[in-house]
Amino acid sequence: MSKAVILDAVRTPIGRFRGDLANIRGDHLGAHVLQSLMARTGLSPEMVDDVVFGCVTQVGEQSTNMARTSLLGAGWPETIPGVTIDRKCGSSEAAVHMAAAEIAAGYANVVVAGGVESMTRVPMGSNRSIHGEPFGYKLTDRFEMTSQGESAERLCDIWGFSRDDLDDFAFESHRRAAAAADAGYFDREIAPVRVADWQERTAEPSDAVVSADQTIRRETTREKLGTLKPSFRENGRVTAGNASQIADGAAALLIASEEAADRLGVRPRARIVAATTVGSDPTLMLTGPVAATRKVLDMAGLRLSDIDLFEVNEAFASVPLMWLKEIGADRDRLNVNGGAIALGHPLGGSGARLMTTLLHELERRGARYGLQSMCCAGGLATATIIERLD
Repeated sequence: MSKAVILDAVRTPIGRFRGDLANIRGDHLGAHVLQSLMARTGLSPEMVDDVVFGCVTQVGEQSTNMARTSLLGAGWPETIPGVTIDRKCGSSEAAVHMAAAEIAAGYANVVVAGGVESMTRVPMGSNRSIHGEPFGYKLTDRFEMTSQGESAERLCDIWGFSRDDLDDFAFESHRRAAAAADAGYFDREIAPVRVADWQERTAEPSDAVVSADQTIRRETTREKLGTLKPSFRENGRVTAGNASQIADGAAALLIASEEAADRLGVRPRARIVAATTVGSDPTLMLTGPVAATRKVLDMAGLRLSDIDLFEVNEAFASVPLMWLKEIGADRDRLNVNGGAIALGHPLGGSGARLMTTLLHELERRGARYGLQSMCCAGGLATATIIERLD
């Protein structure tokens, strides 16, 4: 069985809602990261056997197999296939899992795995707004299907988190992200976007080059976060300030077998050690990262103390807080450069974005193991362990 290794990883800067990436289609953002991968490695697209992308809101501009339309938009040969998957927030992490599985099975030697979401152009939930209710009575007779925001509130009920706990975590996410950006930690992982190259032809001319994340709220204060109104309950704790930001972005990883990497003359940067997806309570829906973390550690034969860095998606502040309380990890090793509260959460692109950031931070620190996990709508969670290679 071939082992899957990561040859490179890249992402766009994350565009804030209706920001500088607003006039760029999602498949064009995907095309940009595909072109950037090849430019960085000096490899030719012809050696890619498959492209696997995650995308959540598959309607309108994002309805026609984003992996395939992105690779064709990138100018890649029409002989390269593409497939787009939806595992909700974990979609592009699941794309990495699928790529690794193809390689392990011997079905492919080189696969690009990633994801994309333009939440400005294709609003979240717009694929649910037509052709009936999303949940049938066979499901709703068994489970109460709440909103994710209400689920985040219920985590607070169960684990005893206060509004101050959530706002403190959110403020620290922005502080860490701003410090990382100022220190240049994101520079190597970001492929700057020259807007004129990718925007719609009907858009106003632009000379903007987006080279940094637009979502970090440098001006925010802990006091300002405390003034925001609750979003899901009248006297709730979850606000727009302590939840992930609606955003636009894409990310992609070049994954290969060890044999293919050697044949291509490219030094692998990391190895995919273990990967899993679990189901969890679909009403609470956000608790899965706990079980996923425990399972992936067991699969890898590793202990919590072996992991140098953790990335747990900040869908809502209560999710990583709950994870910390249950898992007992060191807060100083979790989301060390901020998370989705500060950096944004372009749904289908976030799993690949987290892994791209995790890889680069492992390299910057000379650390060995990184673990990431993401909660997903409907009661799912993904988890992956990667090992940096010298």
